Amino acid sequence: YAAAIGSPHLEYFKKKDIEVILLTDRVDEWLLSAMTEFDGKTLKSVAKGELDGIEDTEEEKAHQEEQEKDFETVVKQVKEALGEKVSDVKITTRLTDSPSCVVAQDNNAMSMHLQRMMAQAGQTMPAQAPVLELNPDHNLVARLKDEQDDARFGELSTLLFEQALLTEGGQLDDPVAFVKRMNALLAG
Repeated sequence: YAAAIGSPHLEYFKKKDIEVILLTDRVDEWLLSAMTEFDGKTLKSVAKGELDGIEDTEEEKAHQEEQEKDFETVVKQVKEALGEKVSDVKITTRLTDSPSCVVAQDNNAMSMHLQRMMAQAGQTMPAQAPVLELNPDHNLVARLKDEQDDARFGELSTLLFEQALLTEGGQLDDPVAFVKRMNALLAG
């Protein structure tokens, strides 16, 4: 429950005062893959695809378009730095406090949580790289825009990705490298 209530995926919904059902049982997502509607309401995961069906104001849309254009080069560089770890990198309005999050590619894709659960049950799962979404209003993401050193840019990009994975409940392939990377960046 604590991880669900603190999830970066909920930041947008809190800002817009939109109710969200928190499902914390291990099989909830599997169940909801078959039950897409309840009491006339369409059920959608906040951790999959785009935020469809929620109207932004014209000012919010214009601001997002401006940020996407402003961070176009950063997004391209982050995607190059992360390579096959991600299927795409995007600027998002989903986040208000967190620098990054990972989401499934679209609403029909299997989430990373369900992929892990199926793997734990002994099912072989095809690797599905997530989409990394970046919050352009966060100072860590803004730092990427000014970073001139390619190696440091790659380290910062990897760190943002790994933090998003951890926040989503995933495990890192190499936690020792994560700690070394974080320590090196903190030390300056």
